[in-house]
Amino acid sequence: MCGIRSSTLVLSANVATAVLLAAWPAARAADSACDGGTGGLSLPAGFCATIYADGIGHARQMAVAADGTLYVNTWSGVYYKNDTPLPGGFLVALKDINGDGKADVTERFGESPAEGVRGGTGLALYQGAVYAESNDRIMRYPLKTGEVAPKAPGEVVVSRLPVTGDHPMHPFAITPKGDLLVDLGSATNACEVRNRVPGSPGNAPCTEKETRGGIWRYDAKAPDQTFSPAERYAAGLRNGEGIALDAQGRVFSTQHGRDQLHEDWPKLYTAKQGYELPSEEVVELRPGADYGWPECYFDPAQKALVLAPEYGGDGGRKVGLCADRQGPAAWFPAHWAPNDMKFYVGSGTGAGFPKAYRDGAFIAFHGSWNRAPGPQGGYSVVFQPFKDGKAAGDFVVFADGFAGAVKEPGRAEYRPSGLAVGPDGALYISDDVKGRIWRVTYAGGDPNAAVAAAPSPQNAATASTDAAPPEGLHPDAGRTVAALPVPKGATREQVALGERIFHGEVADATCGGCHGSDGRGSPVGADLTGGHWLWSDGSLAGLEHTIANGVPEPKEHQNAMPPMGGVELSQADLKAVAAYVWALGHHGK
Repeated sequence: MCGIRSSTLVLSANVATAVLLAAWPAARAADSACDGGTGGLSLPAGFCATIYADGIGHARQMAVAADGTLYVNTWSGVYYKNDTPLPGGFLVALKDINGDGKADVTERFGESPAEGVRGGTGLALYQGAVYAESNDRIMRYPLKTGEVAPKAPGEVVVSRLPVTGDHPMHPFAITPKGDLLVDLGSATNACEVRNRVPGSPGNAPCTEKETRGGIWRYDAKAPDQTFSPAERYAAGLRNGEGIALDAQGRVFSTQHGRDQLHEDWPKLYTAKQGYELPSEEVVELRPGADYGWPECYFDPAQKALVLAPEYGGDGGRKVGLCADRQGPAAWFPAHWAPNDMKFYVGSGTGAGFPKAYRDGAFIAFHGSWNRAPGPQGGYSVVFQPFKDGKAAGDFVVFADGFAGAVKEPGRAEYRPSGLAVGPDGALYISDDVKGRIWRVTYAGGDPNAAVAAAPSPQNAATASTDAAPPEGLHPDAGRTVAALPVPKGATREQVALGERIFHGEVADATCGGCHGSDGRGSPVGADLTGGHWLWSDGSLAGLEHTIANGVPEPKEHQNAMPPMGGVELSQADLKAVAAYVWALGHHGK
């Protein structure tokens, strides 16, 4: 890459990309030298990828400066099982000096673990500075000419942003005129009186929407602003992690749809409906608009917002007040978790991806935890064509193979988290498991090539129901439980039944979705194999009590566990799954 840093060129990442893609020369040395490698990813024909950086921490969102320097925010804390962050600041500057598609320079900056912070998700470039989320604040780090990483201390732009509940992160975008648009995800699943507890009604009115579940607007140029309900820009977005501008300056946001329709309302929704509803969404952000959460969710079969059961819904037929809420511009399968989005803006036949990708959106799907007993999904980057602010055809899976052998939060090898488009047209993809970043380029030589889907990965993930029961129900289906210990007062047959319940083969249970098919935990569920018990003494009776009563306020994880795991377990099923959990916790002891 080439170019000279200038504070006037470090613009909002979307605007910089729009300007530079149109003018970048058609032939670039780095791409012409590409040997077709894919960095372990599955990509459409003509695309290749390099591993741009690796092991930089739990990498979240990114932006690329005019000179090609890539800036990354990293995050730590409970979501990542409180592992030890890397020394230095949570922000990372990466630069490729020799043009081989790999970062030669790595500099960390910003606040560090030693200062009691845990990093963050959101990051953007605007008017010669790096803006980044850190705990409850958005910080600004001014760049001087020639610096790869800022040396000056950061200044606070906004502080006291809410950090409690289910969605404590603060992704954001900055418009060309300086609107700082910040996502404040919901603290709850559906604004229930008791979060994630079956049958709990929604709070009416949902006062949580005064401070959460929407987009807030601040001035990117003004220091020392403080959060308040007055700055709410748009409402009804449960978790809008990917905020991006298209070539015409329209602002869009992804939305994570709500969870647990079947688990919380089994008389209204089947298990299949539970993992197929509701859609993930992309919405066009308009000031004052309400996109439906928590009163409404989007049903892809009806192509409409319908009333949620917490607010009088009857399983998808009633519309009610949802008729006046704003629907999506595009929608996607349920529970895939869209964590970032970037429009591939630009015009003309300059370098970069073929013209068919121009003005469409790339979306990073972090991957599901709650599609059990069905297959988990996502763990990919998709491309969605757009025209005039609306979806223009079906999406395709553009990059796949991140998860490796198992599509589960606790066992996936990599999970797409952030996206950025460089001034040369390269697409960067971050992973927040091992801190890997890929740089994807097009070497096919055909500017008129059509949009195409990636082939199925060679090492296809096994967490699916493609095969007939029981072999295909979960990654460990068919394994013997003979090696597991049996608790006093239980039988081996109970442990075997408990295993089937745990993996969703019986009673539509979703235990493996949170705790992983191997029981070793995930970002949303505890490790059950280590013998570390927080809610009982770990005895069979204690585990039965915890499962029966649930964990409404977890001590070390984000997500509450509803009574009986959110499904209708008989007493025999309860005793069996408790015996299996006990066996997991005592195996090898």
